[in-house]
Amino acid sequence: MITTYPMMQFAETSSDVIPLHLVDADGLPALREGLPATVRAWLDSLGFAAASGELALIPAADGTLMMALAGRGDARAQARSRFCLGGVRGKLPARLFQLYHDLDHVALQEEALGWLLAGYEYTQFRSHRSRELAQLLAPEGVDAATLQAVAAGEALTRDLINTPASHMGPSDLEHAVAKLAEKFSATFHATTGDDLLSANLPLIHAVGRASERAPRLLDLRWGDTGPSLTLVGKGVCFDTGGLNLKPGGSMGLMKKDMGGAATVLGLALMIMSRGWKLRLRVLIPAVENAVSGNAMRPGDILTARNGLSIEVNNTDAEGRLVLADALTMADAEQPDILVCMATLTGAARVALGPDFAPFFTRDARLATALLEAANASRDPVWQLPLHPGYEAMIEPGIADLDNAPSGGMAGAITAALFLQRFVRAETRFVHFDIYGHQPHAAPARPKGGVGQGARALFGALPVILGL
Repeated sequence: MITTYPMMQFAETSSDVIPLHLVDADGLPALREGLPATVRAWLDSLGFAAASGELALIPAADGTLMMALAGRGDARAQARSRFCLGGVRGKLPARLFQLYHDLDHVALQEEALGWLLAGYEYTQFRSHRSRELAQLLAPEGVDAATLQAVAAGEALTRDLINTPASHMGPSDLEHAVAKLAEKFSATFHATTGDDLLSANLPLIHAVGRASERAPRLLDLRWGDTGPSLTLVGKGVCFDTGGLNLKPGGSMGLMKKDMGGAATVLGLALMIMSRGWKLRLRVLIPAVENAVSGNAMRPGDILTARNGLSIEVNNTDAEGRLVLADALTMADAEQPDILVCMATLTGAARVALGPDFAPFFTRDARLATALLEAANASRDPVWQLPLHPGYEAMIEPGIADLDNAPSGGMAGAITAALFLQRFVRAETRFVHFDIYGHQPHAAPARPKGGVGQGARALFGALPVILGL
């Protein structure tokens, strides 16, 4: 599933272009001085104040559209909202525009990307999109090719998350990875069903064996020179909770429990599109956490790929189990950077809400680069601690590890500490606990699946890896 979205690309023709002025509230007086008196009078009649998301369409004498003004608001409004230009795109007529602005480079990159992201619409089960959208010439000074690659990666992530589990089981996710590998001449291998046991991937098998849709490990490799980067993404295509069955209200969004897999695939698309000189590996444990007679049980003891024993105290804490085997396999190759992305804990949402993706790492340089890149790309992330004082919480006594510590405190941290047990201490490792869902429509982000952390990583990795 790699859909091309023409509305997520900049226009290539420059005929019949209409000026589109993007203006801050405090920059409006200066802009007005350069406008004809008739246009100023028109703006006055509209009460246009360049508030965030406010749009003014200026007609010519013959009634055709002469220009448009879009407001960004004041500094407070800009801090509260992202992608203002993306927010006004849907209000514009389906014409071709050229952007005029007084933005610095970072703000311009944000607004141009927002325009592209606003071109996304999930239409797999509809015969057509809602309506045609306005188009934009690539603004001078932006890296159009990179922005379009980022938008394409985000579109892939959104498509995968938005697809219902009836059409996005482990085999469907495998097909999506295979298509991505084919597009970029990458190699791809899948280990499926009972072959997981002979490949020493017992936790992936244990979580997925209850489903009629066989579990599998998906393994994509691309590039043969440069530093090594391995991305591991949680691919739980649907999560019933297993025998610790979720209530109905908690199960409705569980098609998005493969959001980590969707996000690393979107990031991989960005990287491969730009031809980075590195050795990329993507590992995705793809399973469905179902209920049947052979489902894993609360109280079961499982042995992981690295030999650690795990007491299963809640079958609904299955994501960390499948990730454990994948991380052990990934770390065996000693990659320069190892990234894990997963829709892992509700505790992360309670702590930071749906917008922020918490990340965990012991590498200070990696953390600094991520925070700087997140700010530049308007992809909010925040570092939470791998607090050693909580290690005892994941040690049940009967086994080496507990997959679901009792008490409910520090749930995101204890999950990250659990994953850390499957990675060498010297590995430059970062784990993201993402939500993968936009609960309410916002500029450039319709309600539904959304990428988190990928743009921050895309911006930080060249610095971290010296590309």
